[in-house]
Amino acid sequence: MNTVKTFFLLMVLTGMLLLIGGAAGGQTGIIIAVIIALALNFGAYWFSDKIALSMAHARPVTPEEDPELFRLVEEQARLANMPMPKVYEIDTDSPNAFATGRNPKNAAVAVTTGIRRILTREELAGVMAHEMAHVGNRDTLIMAVVATIAGAISMLAFMAQITAIFGSFGGHSDDDDNGGGNIISLLIIAIVMPIAATVIRMAISRAREFQADTTGAHNCGDPEALARALEKLEMGAEVRPMKVNEAASHLFIVNPLSGGSMARLFSTHPPIEERVRRLREMTIRPNYETLDRRNYDMPDSNDRPNF
Repeated sequence: MNTVKTFFLLMVLTGMLLLIGGAAGGQTGIIIAVIIALALNFGAYWFSDKIALSMAHARPVTPEEDPELFRLVEEQARLANMPMPKVYEIDTDSPNAFATGRNPKNAAVAVTTGIRRILTREELAGVMAHEMAHVGNRDTLIMAVVATIAGAISMLAFMAQITAIFGSFGGHSDDDDNGGGNIISLLIIAIVMPIAATVIRMAISRAREFQADTTGAHNCGDPEALARALEKLEMGAEVRPMKVNEAASHLFIVNPLSGGSMARLFSTHPPIEERVRRLREMTIRPNYETLDRRNYDMPDSNDRPNF
């Protein structure tokens, strides 16, 4: 259901991009909108991981520097049947983590130094399972595309505002009333579309977070550990919010930015309470996939680590 919802909202976002392009410049505007979207998505596909890691001030970590972290990430990668991602560390007391990369072969996970201080090994494993789920579900690529389309809509909306403002001073020799109506319509579209794009972006991000929670809990076999980790991370992020660009906030497992109830309303992350509730329902009513893989015989055991 989350996948269908994501696909539908992505199509709506793309339609909005074409609509505002057409409103701003007719058929030429649509062509310009498509060109801008293609160019931005090309950049997002190839460079979104590097941009995200740079914005978070993440540095690469070697196995020699942190063998325990590497072992933990490797375990979760094997449980998810994915290649070992690159590992990065962010020097901040704010506890958080994120994943990036266009596909599993080009993935990276990053953890803050603060997350290592407050989570147990089992809880950190749940967090890494969640991040590996983002990579496996292609959420890292989906959200990069969503962000670039939303950015293109904002760019075209600004151009539409400029067109409307300067057009209002140009006069209309044939049909002033119709020209005024077009300018008003253009201004409405230019103002409303970026807001609608932001709402859709939030909806897609929230759907992908729920899906990553479910997939990650299935893979690591410990929904309760991930639930406890989310509760600790939310409290830690509130006490020590992270200094990060708002455009990159959706990447993290919990919202790294501080804010009150209004900020939460427009957050790209679903409420922690709801995420925890769903995870604990998995613990109460476990199915075959959520059994602890460490204590039960599972198929394809040769592909899974013994620990």
